[in-house]
Amino acid sequence: MKSCTKPLRKKLLRSKSMLIGIVGKPSTGKSTFFEALTAVPVERSPRPFTTIKPNHGVAYVEVECVDKEFGVQCNPRTGFCKNGRRFVPVELLDVAGLVPGAHEGKGLGNKFLDDLRQADLLIHIVDVSGSTNEVGERIPMGSYDPANDVRFLENELNYWIEGILKRNWDKLKREAKLNRKNEEMIATQMAGLGFTKDVVIRVLNKLNLREKPLFEWAEPEIFSLAKTLRELGKPTIIAANKCDLSNGYDNYMELKKEFPDYFIVPCSAEAEITLKNAAKADFIEYIPGDGSFKTLKTMNSQQQNAMAIMKALMDKFGGTGAQKCLNSAVFDFLKYIAIFPGGVSKLSDDQGRILPDVFLMKPGSTAIQFAGTIHSTFAENFIKAIDVRTKRALGADYVLKHRDVLEIAFKR
Repeated sequence: MKSCTKPLRKKLLRSKSMLIGIVGKPSTGKSTFFEALTAVPVERSPRPFTTIKPNHGVAYVEVECVDKEFGVQCNPRTGFCKNGRRFVPVELLDVAGLVPGAHEGKGLGNKFLDDLRQADLLIHIVDVSGSTNEVGERIPMGSYDPANDVRFLENELNYWIEGILKRNWDKLKREAKLNRKNEEMIATQMAGLGFTKDVVIRVLNKLNLREKPLFEWAEPEIFSLAKTLRELGKPTIIAANKCDLSNGYDNYMELKKEFPDYFIVPCSAEAEITLKNAAKADFIEYIPGDGSFKTLKTMNSQQQNAMAIMKALMDKFGGTGAQKCLNSAVFDFLKYIAIFPGGVSKLSDDQGRILPDVFLMKPGSTAIQFAGTIHSTFAENFIKAIDVRTKRALGADYVLKHRDVLEIAFKR
């Protein structure tokens, strides 16, 4: 019997990282938000369509590390850990701004939408200061209703997905006459968007369309399918950016009232960048997600004024909101859990790194699914999982809990 702490680790297959798409109209602060979370410098400008090619980078979600429970200091393979706060990598994709009619190709919209095909989650950056119109042009602050942007993005995504469905609809109708199941045909058609067969079945059941032959569907039913696929398969949260500017907080509160089903987080991406730069220069001590910072060096009057503004913002919102938005997206909204591989007798890998890895798993995932995420061999030859805290043996169907530390025993 072998475990995942043995030299087989050299053959580990890395699972697909979570991919989060950053979307919205031009000039809302998408690239600023991307830079705030990834520290990847990108061109930022109030001009619409500053971003043409998507920006791709790595950001980090925060998990309470388990190392202190075992009296050790972890050595992450990827990400980092500060004061027991483990930062686990996820991928961010910042696509160019979308404008009304994007699904028809306006503003190169089809290309930008296609960049989002494999995203697990979308973060919609909304300028809640109301200082940009529907195409991202600068206008007097407070003269635009940010609620329009929420509706606009919903519509564009709905029509985009509907267009992909309709692209081969005649072919699907012919296949339906051969008694192929609706979920099989639609899942095949939509596989490029990352929609699984399980998601398609949930959508069809919700719409009572699973048994209705496709050749009998009406246009409204196709659109309902697209809309519900978007809601369940491309979940979206709203980052209410520029909430620190005039009208920003009031507009954020109005958005919460108007869209009670949305997960909305107030934030200032620009403030996050300011704090990270100050921390990098050792003027302050600041960890992403903190609700405050500690001054380390004497500053000039201009720097002091800037930090006073930051402090007032953080006192009001409990932080800049950027890291909170990312954490909330993964753990509060998607309900993902973090699982640490480890060994009962040894918490390090073959290179001596202690608790080197953390895996983000979907809610309801089982021990054998976790084994397969580490390496397909572990799932194929699974014997049991072992709870490293309690030494208890767990079966293949054990449902994982957030911050479990598990050893996988397998045969070969």
